[in-house]
Amino acid sequence: MSQKTFIAQIAEWKNKNFSAIPDKELATLFIDDLFSLLFLPATLRQQNQYELEKAFESLKSHLSTLVYEVVKDGKAAQNASDDFFDALPGLYHTLQKDAQAIFLYDPAAQSPEEVVLAYPGFYAIAVYRFSNQLWKQQVKMLPRLFTEYAHSKTGIDIHPGATIGESFFIDHGTGIVIGETTLIGKHVKIYQGVTIGALSTSRDKATGKRHPTIEDNVIIYSGATILGGETLIGKNSVIGGNVWLTQSVPPNVIVEHHSGIIQKDNTKQV
Repeated sequence: MSQKTFIAQIAEWKNKNFSAIPDKELATLFIDDLFSLLFLPATLRQQNQYELEKAFESLKSHLSTLVYEVVKDGKAAQNASDDFFDALPGLYHTLQKDAQAIFLYDPAAQSPEEVVLAYPGFYAIAVYRFSNQLWKQQVKMLPRLFTEYAHSKTGIDIHPGATIGESFFIDHGTGIVIGETTLIGKHVKIYQGVTIGALSTSRDKATGKRHPTIEDNVIIYSGATILGGETLIGKNSVIGGNVWLTQSVPPNVIVEHHSGIIQKDNTKQV
């Protein structure tokens, strides 16, 4: 096959399969600008209400453009952008509760402001909540770009289709995976390396509930793996580090992974 023919095949494949995909760089720019506008200290251009209003209108236009690349309908794209920004005050209020929860439960945190400025867990939660709103609005490809961008920055992989209650606490966060049909209640605490995932399943079952349900006030310590759509972790329970679960756990229990201790024989030569 000649190079010219090969390049023509690549061009045909790209045009066929990526015609409804937003620009990835513009998508990541939008999510960082939105996070910055809501949570980072004011810049010289955003020190008063008028300048903030201009910035909001610019972001609304930016989002509308991104959505248009997915839906190819100007009115639908504008409506989706309007609906997202109508929901933004509620998302902001919930994220303030998330920041407060991280500050409350992490003794290393000096203030909620430090949490929003420096904690990767809060950034990942924020991008998830923005993405989840668009996911619920049936704008599917764009939320995936947003959460995968957060994943690349933080090591925290939260599918935008997951449902997560308020006052969500992520500590350290690296290696956390939360699947699409996961249901997480309020005041849940998750540490690094936790997987809330699916058991192996065929594609024809992909539309069902494949991931666990975590009820209110559960703590899941580092390295724990919880799998399966029928697996439910009851409220107020504690899942210890490195625990592997594929079955439900009742409320108000502690699940531990026991390690054995064996006395060394110092007389043996190494």
